[in-house]
Amino acid sequence: MIIAPDLFLNSFLDVRDQPELMKRRKDKVNPHSNNKNKKVFIIGLVVAAIAISGILAIVLPSVGIHNVNNNNDQIAKALLIKEISNPTYPLAPALGSSKAKVTMVEFGDYQCHFCAAFQRDTKDSILQNFVNTGQLRFLFKDFTINDKPGDKASTLAAEASYCAADQGKYWPYHDEIYKNSKGENVAWVTKDILKQFASNVNIPNFKKFSECLDAQNHSNIVEQNDNLANSIGLQATPSFILLSTGKSQQQLLLIDGAQPYSAFQQVIAKVQSST
Repeated sequence: MIIAPDLFLNSFLDVRDQPELMKRRKDKVNPHSNNKNKKVFIIGLVVAAIAISGILAIVLPSVGIHNVNNNNDQIAKALLIKEISNPTYPLAPALGSSKAKVTMVEFGDYQCHFCAAFQRDTKDSILQNFVNTGQLRFLFKDFTINDKPGDKASTLAAEASYCAADQGKYWPYHDEIYKNSKGENVAWVTKDILKQFASNVNIPNFKKFSECLDAQNHSNIVEQNDNLANSIGLQATPSFILLSTGKSQQQLLLIDGAQPYSAFQQVIAKVQSST
């Protein structure tokens, strides 16, 4: 194992009396994840804690890299950061200016109750105060932890979002799914419902959307995002990675769960101070 020190500075925001209040923890081995013959990142043991303006930040000392030549570990880290910080599908772009100094990437699941809570309670404030003011780029990547054997509703919803992206409706459709969220594994995500959402956001060509969804045209995009989340060791949804835009070598901050807006403010400020 080759050690690449301090790739992650993990900012798990502490809710000590209710530690599971704000996140859906991964409770299975994801059937889509296949890390054979690719880089695998394993988060190390917690050894220290620091405070970010009163928020507990857990420092993870190292990230192990398998299958990477020692002389190329910096290149591997740079490629990973690029993969995290750029859209997987060009038609599902980041929100905000490409010149923003900070990038925040949400890894989420469309069935996740806590992802819907972030969408409902916090996201608009972040967009208004950071994205719309040119300070932050915001991306979403799929982490389908609520999929079950024989019931891939989270994957289905994610595939539908990219069918909407084909017609310039990625973010309206993304918002529409979360606006109608009914929780985890309660059979509210179906093809008929997802097609109704397409009508709700005025998809220009409904037939094209339906054919795309039925054919699972974008299953590879969802799988790529999900594999990325697994390969860097994420364990819950929502998970938010924050980093300085365009820097190939840096520590990354991870916010774990649907934390309050004030928490995001403080962690964004920490990234800004490092740029």
